Amino acid sequence: MFKKILIANRGEIACRVIKTARRMGIATVAVYSDADVAALHVEMADEAVRIGPAPASESYLVIDRIIEACKSTGAEAVHPGYGFLSEREAFAEALSKNGIVFIGPNTRAIAAMGDKIESKKAAAAANVSTVPGYLGEIGDAKTAVKIAKEIGYPVMIKASAGGGGKGMRIAWNEAECAEGYDLARSEAKSSFGDDRVFIEKFIVNPRHIEIQVLGDKHANVIHLGERECSIQRRNQKVIEEAPSPLLDEETRARMGAQAVALAKAVDYDTAGTVEFVAGQDKSFYFLEMNTRLQVEHPVTELITGIDLVEQMIRVAAGEKLSLKQSDVKLNGWAVESRIYAEDPFRNFLPSIGRLVKYRPPREGSVDGLTVRNDTGVYEGGEISMYYDPMIAKLVTHAPTRKSAIDLQSEALDAFYIDGIQHNIPFLTALMQHPRWQKGELSTGFIAEEYPEGFVAPAPAGEELKVLAAVAASIDHINNVRRREITHQMDGTPVRFANARIVALGDVNQHCVVEGALAGPFRVTLLDAEGHSVDELEIASKWWPGDVVWSGMVRNKDVSVQVRPILNGYDLAYRGLHVPARVYTAREAQLAALMPVKEAADTSKLLLCPMPGLIKKVNVNVGDEIKAGDPLAVVEAMKMENVLRAERDGTVSRINAAPGDTLAVDDVIMEFA
Repeated sequence: MFKKILIANRGEIACRVIKTARRMGIATVAVYSDADVAALHVEMADEAVRIGPAPASESYLVIDRIIEACKSTGAEAVHPGYGFLSEREAFAEALSKNGIVFIGPNTRAIAAMGDKIESKKAAAAANVSTVPGYLGEIGDAKTAVKIAKEIGYPVMIKASAGGGGKGMRIAWNEAECAEGYDLARSEAKSSFGDDRVFIEKFIVNPRHIEIQVLGDKHANVIHLGERECSIQRRNQKVIEEAPSPLLDEETRARMGAQAVALAKAVDYDTAGTVEFVAGQDKSFYFLEMNTRLQVEHPVTELITGIDLVEQMIRVAAGEKLSLKQSDVKLNGWAVESRIYAEDPFRNFLPSIGRLVKYRPPREGSVDGLTVRNDTGVYEGGEISMYYDPMIAKLVTHAPTRKSAIDLQSEALDAFYIDGIQHNIPFLTALMQHPRWQKGELSTGFIAEEYPEGFVAPAPAGEELKVLAAVAASIDHINNVRRREITHQMDGTPVRFANARIVALGDVNQHCVVEGALAGPFRVTLLDAEGHSVDELEIASKWWPGDVVWSGMVRNKDVSVQVRPILNGYDLAYRGLHVPARVYTAREAQLAALMPVKEAADTSKLLLCPMPGLIKKVNVNVGDEIKAGDPLAVVEAMKMENVLRAERDGTVSRINAAPGDTLAVDDVIMEFA
């Protein structure tokens, strides 16, 4: 077994590999760019080596610097994680030439499967069902449009060396195909150093299901069941689960058999994933094979009890698999949410900055319920514009799908992040979505259910009652505490004779709260005429300053995020995100008279919607533009975003040029 390994990656996957290596008694070496000098993976590793400036192309993607780091530290093997160099044949070859073991597949398998075009040819040869498409190299946008027309729209344009949703576009017509071709090539070049793309038929209303395979260097290959990854946004997975609610045992066995056959055909010898696009009728077609560990591997680990990183290390050291196919049992259900630094209320635009507060839920297993949080950040750390926007992967495991979803909802409610924008409100709301809960999924789920983008729903029903009761109890605690400090009313329990009005956004709820400072409290909900309509018993150890209100409401565990705002608190719960202010009747009357602040008119400005790098300016001063015309391309967190005109006009001034780094709301151009 190895004594020391180097992790050629960063963030949560580097931390994940370090944890397993530490448990196995293996020393670890981290590598880092200038942007990651204070990163968590650097702190966790036994040693760390600087490999270059912040851009990945000058650090994490430079093979020679990784090899130099191995030689200087005596690392015997390299785990590549995912992304970066993980599927680069040249990297594995360079390591081998220098006597360093690659904790990944052999170069023949990488060549056959890591290249998406070659993998489809190999799959067809192995009698694996494949999606219709054009597998040759495409030289320009005109050729791409011609090929797409022959295949029939819609089509998927994909980077040959890609993965993780980068270098991928769906085109429904010729214009989208031409534009998507250029964007896919540019993203592919930036992310993978390879701008080749191919085109295949896009299956309408598909599901994305993948099979985890595991092989060794002794011709043994098994599969570990499937994962459903259909909840995607811009081809980037957002929610994953295992097993899939679509598959039955027969379909699972057939998909698993095809995945194993393909892996054996290329002598696959580590952990890998065979991805399929599946129809709602359980038909399925080979999509691609990822010759690396997947981001979503934790859900497979939780339902099988198998540590995939450990298996990869043991296989790389020459050990035989200790498992046979008959040993693999799928137990319970696991759900994973990807927590990203992005603003769901602004069309999921990237967000960077300092994590002023980072308080994940408690990890562990209790009574068959497990919460796991894979992360590479810490409170006080920075989210950089140079890399993937993932903050963490929150995973829950329970005996049933419903209980795993319920546990995920509770854990998301308790996950507190401040300082940057994040997608937890969206993830929490998605967990409550009836279609998601029924398992009626497709890769178009988010686009279909949130066509205008995500807007937090207004509080109603039981959620409204919970938020009103929590807000009223917080106000009650503050009032009783003041009276105890000032010795008013001798510290006796307080019952305010007049109801308080809890304003939750645009919704008002009348409440009366009774109870001593230590609780529990009885919250009586009243209608506008003062008649009791419900009563809630609540108990919590919440104290002013706590960022999460955790307690019991009607004998049910509840967590509500609490952020102080002027004259109140911003509350987040079950996808609801509302300001809460507690008024007396007179205060409510006066608050209603306050003028509403109007937003500034920015209709004649193109503002940068995110921190990023200007990659392209599409227009010149004096150009006439129409609504929908592309104006500029901004790159942030490895994704290129096209900024389009919102109305007709004339470009009167351009304030930014390609290569400029901009902050949120910087003015890119002005219109007459």
